[in-house]
Amino acid sequence: MMKEELEQETTEETVEATVEDIEDVGEEEITESDEDTEKSSKSFFKKDKKEKKDKKDAQIEELKDRSMRQMAEFENFRKRSEKEKSQMFEIGAKSIVEKILPVIDNFERGLGAITEEEKESAFVQGIEKIYKQMVSSLEEAGVVAIEAVGKEFDPNLHNAVMHAEDENFGENTVSDEFQKGYMYKDSVVRHSMVKVVN
Repeated sequence: MMKEELEQETTEETVEATVEDIEDVGEEEITESDEDTEKSSKSFFKKDKKEKKDKKDAQIEELKDRSMRQMAEFENFRKRSEKEKSQMFEIGAKSIVEKILPVIDNFERGLGAITEEEKESAFVQGIEKIYKQMVSSLEEAGVVAIEAVGKEFDPNLHNAVMHAEDENFGENTVSDEFQKGYMYKDSVVRHSMVKVVN
């Protein structure tokens, strides 16, 4: 009987020990698997956050780049349009000056044909005043007559229609001017029609 009781006690102890061992192993496995799951989920979320941050940074960089390009394009457009406006204004002014120049030429021809006796009349004095007023208005607008007689011939300013030899002038010099030339600011509106000697 004693033997049977002893055997029963040992089997009960063994069973309890194995149950405890199984519980311990189960808890360890569960805790290990939980830790692994937490680590993997944390690392997944970290990666996801990094990816999202990288995407946002890339979008920000792209938007910054796009806005900078648009600002540069707008600045270029503004400068180009200002330049075109000034060029258009100069072209328009130049064309108006070209139309006025024949009127100035006619005034000069008319005043050149007046005799000394007629110069004292009120009509001639009025015409002279109108002519002077027109010339001064053109000068204020930036129109200047090109100097020709006695100057060296310059193909950019003068249009040579005659050539002759004359000892009184130097080489390649303008001796006579048949039609006045004019400049508007830095560009030639009309070349001087001249005679070149030597």
